[in-house]
Amino acid sequence: MIERRTISNVLFDWANALVLGVLGLVCLYPMLHVLFGSFSDPRLLISHTGLLLRPLGFITKGYEIVFNNPNIWSGYANTLFYVVVGTVLRMSMTMLGAYVLAQKDFMLRKVLMLMFVFTMYFGGGLIPDYLLITKLKMLNTRWAIIVPSLIATWNMIILRTAFSQVPASLEESARLDGAGDMTILFRIIAPTTKASIAVIIMYYAVGEWNSWFSAAIYLPARRDLYPLQLFLREILIANSMGGNTTANTSAGFTDADSVAALIEDVVRYCTIVVATVPILCVYPFVQKYFVKGVMMGSIKE
Repeated sequence: MIERRTISNVLFDWANALVLGVLGLVCLYPMLHVLFGSFSDPRLLISHTGLLLRPLGFITKGYEIVFNNPNIWSGYANTLFYVVVGTVLRMSMTMLGAYVLAQKDFMLRKVLMLMFVFTMYFGGGLIPDYLLITKLKMLNTRWAIIVPSLIATWNMIILRTAFSQVPASLEESARLDGAGDMTILFRIIAPTTKASIAVIIMYYAVGEWNSWFSAAIYLPARRDLYPLQLFLREILIANSMGGNTTANTSAGFTDADSVAALIEDVVRYCTIVVATVPILCVYPFVQKYFVKGVMMGSIKE
């Protein structure tokens, strides 16, 4: 039977589409402004007022200055290491913790859950964390960035809820066939809850990609281990990139005002694009898992 649409239904759909379209443009325009600004001529950019709807001229000298800095490439390599290794280790620990907490017949389940939740509300603080990292001989090493944040309690709770919704009959049948806990987790529960796992992987990867504070605290003597975001932060705050006359002259800008504008505006836009575009490219591949993954377990049968 085909449902007859009333005028109120049609008006609601149009109003809904209009509101969502406006919200989408509001969210999209800042990114377009940065992208257009990164390709704009600084002479035209500093005199422009109002909305930026297209590049003012088309130059790539800002990107040349950004990519000519060797710190950018070492930062990319370090960030990729932290993202890949950190995400794999974090997901492994989170899945193991969620699997244990999802076992309804495990006697210490509630006690462990309270211990994990306690860490969400109370922390030792920065100084005790720094002293602990120093005592563990992890200061100025890559492990100082990865190990202290191996498990995010909220992410583990999401996975625990998803694991709890897997029918107990699947696990029971696997145990009758001789499967152990690791087999059940990675060959039965993980494929069943892959949507939630994909969401948590994205949370961990994006968080690690954008992280800079831990590196600034725990890597004071190892700039060669700095992630990309920490170098970009230095560029944006201290104008450390392209600040010398030689670099600016080689970029083709000899006028002092144009050089200053390039450093303050165009290079700033270019560094933002360099930092955000790679991780934005990942979203389309996991977008379909987001709603399904986060909502899994919200409806109880």
